[in-house]
Amino acid sequence: MSIRSILYRLSDYLFLGYEGMEITIPTVLFSLFMSGLIGFFIFLIYRGVTRKTFYSLNFNISLIAMSLITCAIMLAIQSNIVLSLGMVGALSIVRFRTAIKDPMDLVFLYWSISMGIICGTGLSLIGIALSLAIAVVIIVLQLYPQKKLSMILVVNSACPDNDGAILEAVKRHAKWYKLKSKNLTDHSLDMVLELAIAEESPLVHELVALDGVTSASILSHDGEITA
Repeated sequence: MSIRSILYRLSDYLFLGYEGMEITIPTVLFSLFMSGLIGFFIFLIYRGVTRKTFYSLNFNISLIAMSLITCAIMLAIQSNIVLSLGMVGALSIVRFRTAIKDPMDLVFLYWSISMGIICGTGLSLIGIALSLAIAVVIIVLQLYPQKKLSMILVVNSACPDNDGAILEAVKRHAKWYKLKSKNLTDHSLDMVLELAIAEESPLVHELVALDGVTSASILSHDGEITA
C-alpha cells in the first residue's frame, strides 16, 4: 500500500468516515435541482404560514437562493479537502447584521441552509423526508387553537375623579386587568389598561355612558400573552 493511499484512508477516518461522492456534471445538476425543489417547497410553506403583516418577499426568495448556494458550497468542499479548509476560512469573515423580526424566520433560514447541506452531500431523500416532517409540524402547530391575546383599553375622561367608576366597570366585564398607565391633570384623566375580555362592545358602551368620559377605545396587539 502506497503512502498516498494511506493518507487518503486516514483522511476518510478523520472526516467522520465520509467517502466523498464522485463530482460529475449529472451529480451537480441533480443536487442543485433537488436543493432548488426543496427550497421552493420551503418558499410555499413560509408564504402560507407567515402573517401578512411580517411577510417579506425578498426574505422568502432568499430562502431558495440560500439553499442553492449552500448546496454549491458543499459540492465544492467535497471535491477537494484543501479547498474546503480554505473555504471555511473565507466564509468565517461573513457577518449577518440584519435583525430578524420574527423568531420563525430563524427556523426557516436554518431549514433552508440545512437542506442545502443535505442535498449537497447527496442525501436528498433525507432532505425530502425532513422537509415534509417540518412542514407538518409547523402547519399543525399553526392551526392549534391559541389563547386569546390581551387587549389594550384607553379611556379619556374630562372628570379627574372618574378612575373608581372606570375600574368598577372594567371589573364587571374583564376576566382580569392591569393598570398600565394613569395620567391625571386638573381637568382630565387618561388611563391605559391591559385586560382579558370576551366581549368588547358592552364594556366600551358602559364606559362612554359614564359622566365625564369623552372616549373609550379597545385595541388589539400582537405582543406576548401576559397571563
